[in-house]
Amino acid sequence: MRDAVGSFVGWPSDLIFLDAETPTRPTHKVGKGISRRIESVASQKEVPGRKLKSAAKDIPTTSGTKSQIMMRLEKMVDESDIMHGAIRSIDFDEGVFGAAHFEIIAKEDMQQLFEHDELGIAVIHTYIWYMYVTLMRGTELCNRFNFIVASRINATLITKNPTSVKNDLVDRFMGAGDNTTPSLYFLPFNSGNGGHWVLVAMDLSRLIVYYLDSLSGDWSKYPSMKKTVDAAIIKFRSKKNYRNRKDITWVRVQCPQQNNSVDCGFFVLRFMRDIIALNRIDIPKMYFEEYKSYSRAHLDEIKDELCQFIVDQRII
Repeated sequence: MRDAVGSFVGWPSDLIFLDAETPTRPTHKVGKGISRRIESVASQKEVPGRKLKSAAKDIPTTSGTKSQIMMRLEKMVDESDIMHGAIRSIDFDEGVFGAAHFEIIAKEDMQQLFEHDELGIAVIHTYIWYMYVTLMRGTELCNRFNFIVASRINATLITKNPTSVKNDLVDRFMGAGDNTTPSLYFLPFNSGNGGHWVLVAMDLSRLIVYYLDSLSGDWSKYPSMKKTVDAAIIKFRSKKNYRNRKDITWVRVQCPQQNNSVDCGFFVLRFMRDIIALNRIDIPKMYFEEYKSYSRAHLDEIKDELCQFIVDQRII
């Protein structure tokens, strides 16, 4: 939560973490900008989900220049009070994370999109909201894919209070049905040191955890994360009186790899997008044939979708 001098943003007391690090977000003074709270346009009515592009051949081959929708949004931001330190507080649909959630959007978040910079939590969460609204809401996909709030489950918070993080995970599992049929829980996990993003996708019915990292290595880089996830799954199954038929299996997916130091957040968003668009609960160890690698155009598509969504939702 930013230092919004001269403004007031309501914040639930159970979400306040003293000295907690916000992954990938630089220190930011919003000065005396006015916080404007905006009600989600999408929350006013239910609309059926629509299919996203699901094959690489549908992706534009040009990249490196800004699209019309991005330039339109950039102009809107330039002409808004956000450029002078104001922020936006946006309500998400409750179905996104299984409970009420709002996100703070400010100048630096928009610049991450416009400049193709490292992504922070606000952009990660807002794109998750986009996927829920455009692909999942009103369809059976809501029973197959679930999202976990990244700001409450990250390396920094696990180090400070692993029990609290574990209980947050259990609460999320408990609030999303019986989990006896295959489904995935997506956790965009941030390392907390340098802000690297990986995707952890949990299938509670089959006791499988998929690990997708756009850099080399596996979950052994984050032993406390693995320990917390395993403990949360075991506690959830105990509370539900489910028998643990076998040990939890972790699978390192051979997913597309980034070739720079800033793309990890975009890759995590693209991983989730591909899995949902293909409607696949079982993630192949060698990843999907449709997406063996990501070009810059694949990542630009993420940005354009989010820019269009921000315009449609009248966030700015």
